[in-house]
Amino acid sequence: MKKIGIFCSASENIDKMYFESTRKLGQWLGETGKTLVYGGANLGLMECIAQAVKESGGTVIGVVPSKLEENGRVSTYLDEVIRTRNLSDRKDIILEKSDVLVALAGGVGTFDEIFHVIAAASIGYHQKKVIFYNEYGFYTELLNTLDTLEQKGFARHPFSTYYDVANSLEELKDKIK
Repeated sequence: MKKIGIFCSASENIDKMYFESTRKLGQWLGETGKTLVYGGANLGLMECIAQAVKESGGTVIGVVPSKLEENGRVSTYLDEVIRTRNLSDRKDIILEKSDVLVALAGGVGTFDEIFHVIAAASIGYHQKKVIFYNEYGFYTELLNTLDTLEQKGFARHPFSTYYDVANSLEELKDKIK
């Protein structure tokens, strides 16, 4: 897989361990000639991954909603900028342009992106999976919640049809290859 869509936090106020694991992933993506497709912001883990990919020889595509541009929050590491009207358009374009989607640590925006991809897959718009990068157990509670929803009949198909889980960088590399 060549184009890797990344969903992740735009927060600067998170534990540094998430920045370190994001930087390592970005370096690997760049060194292996991957293209990063992400939300284009110069904040938090978003800027961290873009910088690491770019500095390690990869290509960076930023899908930038107008509000980000208006607020001066566009990364300077972008090789290509795709402008969108809003967050909904951004999600659709990231999904369309990516071979696989990876969810790093993030907040409600990241969760929105994850569920957008899963919901679209569940009704047949695509067959791409989200890979939850569950390093440090970040997604364990959410994955447990998805299991509960499934057990209670709130899923037509097992949710695992639409996602995969990587608990370490090595597992994530294997799933991306």
